[in-house]
Amino acid sequence: MTRTNISRRDLLRAAAVLGMSAPLLGACVTGGGPGAGPGQRGERSAGNPFGVKAGSPLEVVVFKGGYGDDYVKAAEEVYRRQHQGSAIEHRGIQQVGDTLRPRFVANTPPDVVDNTGAGALDISALAAAGQLTNLAELLDAPSWDDPNVTVRNTLLPGVVEDGERDGVCVHLNYTFTVWGLWYSKSLFDRQGWTYPATWEAMLALCAEIKKTGIAPWTYQGKYPDYVTDPLLTMAAKSGGMDLIRALDNLEPGAWRHEAVRGAAEAFAELAGRGYFMPGSEALSHTEAQAAWCQGKAAFIPSGSWLESEQRDVTPPGFEMTLGVLPARTTADKLKPTALEASSTESYLVPAQAKNIAGGLDFLRMLFSRNACREFARTAGTLPSVAGATDGLTLSSGLGSVSAAVRAAGTELISFRHRGWYPQLRKATDDAVGELITRRLTPAAFADRLQLAADALAKDSSVKKYTRR
Repeated sequence: MTRTNISRRDLLRAAAVLGMSAPLLGACVTGGGPGAGPGQRGERSAGNPFGVKAGSPLEVVVFKGGYGDDYVKAAEEVYRRQHQGSAIEHRGIQQVGDTLRPRFVANTPPDVVDNTGAGALDISALAAAGQLTNLAELLDAPSWDDPNVTVRNTLLPGVVEDGERDGVCVHLNYTFTVWGLWYSKSLFDRQGWTYPATWEAMLALCAEIKKTGIAPWTYQGKYPDYVTDPLLTMAAKSGGMDLIRALDNLEPGAWRHEAVRGAAEAFAELAGRGYFMPGSEALSHTEAQAAWCQGKAAFIPSGSWLESEQRDVTPPGFEMTLGVLPARTTADKLKPTALEASSTESYLVPAQAKNIAGGLDFLRMLFSRNACREFARTAGTLPSVAGATDGLTLSSGLGSVSAAVRAAGTELISFRHRGWYPQLRKATDDAVGELITRRLTPAAFADRLQLAADALAKDSSVKKYTRR
């Protein structure tokens, strides 16, 4: 962030979240500290727009999840060629928050961080404490592929906004993730099933599927957020952008809106009719997805990383396909093709990094079209750079994702409150878990989350954000 007048309240909040002390945080403001001063920059040029100092080492820490980290290593090779003599220390890890909190406490963070995965660092707290570099310099720099086009203008719609806090972009997301319901097209073809366009048709199809001995649905029970996404998407399609803004802006009564309650009723009905595979509640994401790949269930909710994550266990000819969430009513405010999609896999440059210029230039290379094209080819996922998949032969999964995004047009749904307020995100996911195991009624679900949102809105220690 660019501001340096950080309130003590912000510092104390960030200290509580990150396990830091306020004095340490107080020393960290964007634009100051090691790596930010003129002495840490070399001469700027067309090929070196940030002034990376000759021979300056670069440290990159990456979340090594379903996408692996080979695509990052490939970008590092490009960086080495561009900045000869610069050594790169690369670490692929999984527990980003636990690993890096001590580094932030000591004011010795890496130069580039892929802040992703369970237990990731709280970006809002880091931003409030001035721990993140303002990426405007990167966004306005010439892109790696075409010096006449800025990095900003190579990105898909919404990517910059997804990385903003208080109107300042503090992280850039690498993947463009789409959420929906996944099914095997070959299974559906063999059975003569048609993907349902309405929720009424979904319930009728589930009854037909159940008769074959296949469970209509399974889900990643240990991680109920996999169901939160389709439930909120259903609510958003019914309630429209006004409801999405109301939820994000913590408006009174938003969680008791008819569209939210109706979506909760729809998913509770799935459970009530026995359409979830028995035992799903206890399954991890890998266990539920393996059962689905084995044909034990017809549908599973997930994001567009699924194809890559299941690559080693997906049977030949499975034809993994993403379907948009069926419309709940004929009066939905968004069209049937609307779907949840936003950028994910957050890359940031800490404000206290030793080599901020190197971190920015590395991201310029990582977000190049060629790097993103290779990522799309190997990971089976849409990158955040426009045109990265042009000319590629797409797999069934990625092809269905790309087609869904094209069909949705501008009606791409995203929920900012889930990134802005981790405590509300957890409350929502916990409530969804209770709802679909029939331990919470739809009405109680809406009431519980409205109370949680109201308490958050009144909590002056939590920084608030506004969606326009």
